Amino acid sequence: MKLLVWSLALALTGASSALAGSGVRPPRFFQDLRRKAALDRRAAPSIVEIRATGASITFSNPKANDFLVDGTKIPDVDFDVGPSWSGLMPISSNLNETRKLFFWFWPTTNTQYTDDLVFWTNGGPGCSSLQGLLQENGPFAWPMGTAKPIRNQWAWTNLSHVLWVEQPVGTGFSQGVPNITNEDELAAQFVGFLAQFLEVFSELRGKNFYAAGESYAGYYFLLDIANYLYTHPKAVDLNLKGIWITDPAVSYDLVTKEIPSLPFAQKWQNVLGLNSTFMAQLKQNGDACGYTDYYEKYATYPPNGVLPLPSQAYNGVPGFQNITPRCNLWAQVYDAASSVNPNFNIYRIFDVWPVLWDVLGFPGSYNNQQSPIYFNRPEVQDVIHAPHINWAECSAIDVFVNGTDRSIPTMLSVMPNVIDKSERTVVMHGGIDFVLIAQGTKIAIQYDSSIQTKKIIY
Repeated sequence: MKLLVWSLALALTGASSALAGSGVRPPRFFQDLRRKAALDRRAAPSIVEIRATGASITFSNPKANDFLVDGTKIPDVDFDVGPSWSGLMPISSNLNETRKLFFWFWPTTNTQYTDDLVFWTNGGPGCSSLQGLLQENGPFAWPMGTAKPIRNQWAWTNLSHVLWVEQPVGTGFSQGVPNITNEDELAAQFVGFLAQFLEVFSELRGKNFYAAGESYAGYYFLLDIANYLYTHPKAVDLNLKGIWITDPAVSYDLVTKEIPSLPFAQKWQNVLGLNSTFMAQLKQNGDACGYTDYYEKYATYPPNGVLPLPSQAYNGVPGFQNITPRCNLWAQVYDAASSVNPNFNIYRIFDVWPVLWDVLGFPGSYNNQQSPIYFNRPEVQDVIHAPHINWAECSAIDVFVNGTDRSIPTMLSVMPNVIDKSERTVVMHGGIDFVLIAQGTKIAIQYDSSIQTKKIIY
């Protein structure tokens, strides 16, 4: 029996009145919203003295020296974080390969955990995993509103080697022209990168491998990569053990955003500033669209059968762009909350003024650049062997051809297979996140219990 762990984390991560317009958002707007940060991602870690004592792993291939980063020379980091390796790696062995992914590898600081390697990716699609490194789980952190980087007491490198990768092609510092149309192609390109990475860093071969990420990483990236590795076990010399996804988009937006918007607004009405007139209209819309009481009826484990989708709520595929205006409750709540609180933060709904500055320039629901972007500074790019380009936390170009990912959501395709083959699958969700709502994810992660009995831990 495999273990599927569900963790609902309530994080204090903002605040609406009259019913505002419920028009469907443009695609780029919604793609930007997909860059969900991890639970309480910008909370400042406690400062703790973790002295760098040298790398817990060394590499024999001379090419590894081309990627070495001196932990005493990272700009604005006034403490030694130890050695790491970063740069561009091609996705194939083709000598003329122009598509390259940017990575930053950090060895574990704990010699008891040298047999494990974690791969981390952010969402988007097209949002940089360096955001995860710098503001979520890396060895040093630059939280929102702080003057300089600090040590991260809770760095994942305390327990494992960690590999942060900007993928797919077109993300962050990664190079080349995006040419993928679905997640199978994305997975193949990433595994090609892994193969080239292990050619240089061969001492990592045979490690226990864990794939982790957030938001859109759950919708496609991470699970399709894991499924590819399970179905192509000889593609790379790594032992995939399991996955960890937080606030993941694993189904259609109708399930993960629209259906749970009504109970979310009812629970947090006072925080969001939603008045009784708005709430009454929202309830009427929810009734008409078939959302009311859906969670109570169908979030049962295991499910009693196939979950019906309210067909009156959408046209065609039940994605965000196909939700009918009346049934787009998510947009209605967003517009109403934003009209009361211009600093409404879809990642942490308790946020209010003032807006704290962010060294990556992308806090909350809006772009907010108040200083030079850290990874845009030439001295930073030089230290980490990055190209001198205009880096952005989320790509301004489409990382899929014509901006269209033709894949089926993972919970309806590859996720059951990944759960079955993994030793452990962890699904974590913030309770005060309005980008993707926890109740929707709890509905989405159900699947046919006849495949194999699963244990869900709350």
